[in-house]
Amino acid sequence: MRFGPYILEHRMAVGGTAEVYLARQADARAEPKRLVVKRLLPDFLADPDGRSMFEREARLHAAVHHENVVTVFGSGVNEDGEPYLAMEWVEGLDLFRLLRRLRLDRRPLPLSLAAYVAMQVARGLESVHEAKDNTGRPLEIVHRDVTPSNIYLGLDGSVKLGDFGIARDEGVATVRTGSAVLKGKYAYLSPEQVAGEPFDRRADIFALATVLAEMLLGEQLWPGAGQLAVLLAIRDCRLDSLHALRDRLPAALYDLLIAALAREPEDRLARAADMATALESLVPANAAAELSALVQWAMSSRSDVGFQAVRESEKLRVSMRADPDPEATPAERPTGEYSTEPSFVITLRGKKHGPWTFASLVEAVATGVVGRGDQVDYMGRGFALIETIEELSRFLPAATPATSDVLGPGNPDWVFELSQTSMLMVLLNLLDRGKDGVLIAQTEERGGRKELYVVKGRLHHVASTNASELLGEFLVRRGKVSREELDMALAVLPRNQGRMGDTLISLGLVSSVDIFQAIREQGRDRVADLFMWNSGRASFYGGQAAAHVEFPLDLDLPGLLLAGMEAALPGETALERYRGRLHDVVGPGTRERLGLAALRWPPQIAAIEALARRPRRLSELLSDATRGGQTTAGTVLRVLDILLAAKLVALRVP
Repeated sequence: MRFGPYILEHRMAVGGTAEVYLARQADARAEPKRLVVKRLLPDFLADPDGRSMFEREARLHAAVHHENVVTVFGSGVNEDGEPYLAMEWVEGLDLFRLLRRLRLDRRPLPLSLAAYVAMQVARGLESVHEAKDNTGRPLEIVHRDVTPSNIYLGLDGSVKLGDFGIARDEGVATVRTGSAVLKGKYAYLSPEQVAGEPFDRRADIFALATVLAEMLLGEQLWPGAGQLAVLLAIRDCRLDSLHALRDRLPAALYDLLIAALAREPEDRLARAADMATALESLVPANAAAELSALVQWAMSSRSDVGFQAVRESEKLRVSMRADPDPEATPAERPTGEYSTEPSFVITLRGKKHGPWTFASLVEAVATGVVGRGDQVDYMGRGFALIETIEELSRFLPAATPATSDVLGPGNPDWVFELSQTSMLMVLLNLLDRGKDGVLIAQTEERGGRKELYVVKGRLHHVASTNASELLGEFLVRRGKVSREELDMALAVLPRNQGRMGDTLISLGLVSSVDIFQAIREQGRDRVADLFMWNSGRASFYGGQAAAHVEFPLDLDLPGLLLAGMEAALPGETALERYRGRLHDVVGPGTRERLGLAALRWPPQIAAIEALARRPRRLSELLSDATRGGQTTAGTVLRVLDILLAAKLVALRVP
């Protein structure tokens, strides 16, 4: 088919927004003779955002010129106004298909070839990171998709990085993970991308190190049954499989991987060029020839060269067949296989509930309506203690009151009345003492109870009896899913054993990364809500741990103080509280709380504390802190509230 200056021969692949064709020049004299043409799918032709993304890819890709990056020969629009991108055709296969072929034959990839492929990609990646526009301005490109399927291996032994479809050049401060992360690519994200935090080129280095580790292991680096479990492994940098391989790797290679896979970006290898240099000594002179032979071997089995979409469609067809597989796990069974029998409950006090759907029962357990000691007839199985029903026991809170007067297990280490002590002071007290345990807050005014589990100064888990704070309701409020979509997810919740996040992912309603970040935001909001409690009691029980937490939040408590203060004093309302004190002097505090003085505070708090080391009027502090527009006066004053409560700064009448 004629398409602009090219003849499209056959379609090679289809992605989320575009399709790729093997093509030849319409002008037989033009070079190169064979190439790849990428064009937008018809649904995106009238979409300004889709066209904009396509044009950005063309611009960024064309700015990079390196033998280890797929060459762009041109871009434009055809006679019908359809945009296209003409690129180098790498005759061979991608690394994903090579690794799959090796796994099928239980054949390892030689260490020297793994090092060779990673070295070549690192060289290409360095050129991407250092690319400049026509005026010489650094583009600060972050590729964001360094994965095996985007690493092309030629029959001649060449290695090239391709696909700039989700690359960005917006600068370090504004680049964030979003919906552009493609399905199937989550296993190559960096911890900061998973957490929804700003990231830079070091995220690409982390991704390449993940690919290198996968080549050496012969399997995925990050463990986990399901996408959320894999994202948790990435966030926590669980490198058990790599550590187990340590004795079989050259020390220099192991050290390189550890440096490139550091959890914190500031601790990570900073440049792809350094990675390439470190790998050079492991690459033999004939590596290209060896890779060429391996690619030819892998391509000789035509059954494995087909597109992954064929395999995925077959898996989908099997999962939807009418005859259920008795060996299938609950997550693999068709929805229709599940019983629609209702459930019934008899509480310790003799109160009866039901008939309830599975979703209603899960909500009742999660919000404390049903608890330990209650009898449940779960979907017609007969009455049994809820603690003995595996599908329900996981939703039970770890700490349950023994009587209406006792908030938690045993005697609390300390108790605060929230009518007299703010939640800011409660959490600062917890941080100052530096103890692990659970903080249980309960109030009749808001009809709620929350349990905050703290491990090493970080929020591990937070449970709430407020039904409006459940994940599904949270996602509806955030506009991530509609009410109708949530109802559909609730209907098939048993398929994923009550896990709302996994259910929404399996239905394709929300991406795994969005769910991961939403769960963290949900935990942050649950804590922030406590800052608006004006009555009730907060009790701390040291040494108490949460039972069966599938998604540890790992949120920094000092950072949660900011979120809480913003909930209590939104926008610029804090200005009214300080309007009469603008001439007072802000200076160093007594720092008598040694635990708080030693904390690693978030950058926003640390910056204001540093400014206050030189005494100045509050009005001057506000002017200095807000200069440049990076923060607002309201934020500065909320930070000041925290620092004053921590006694790290003081506000005195001159």
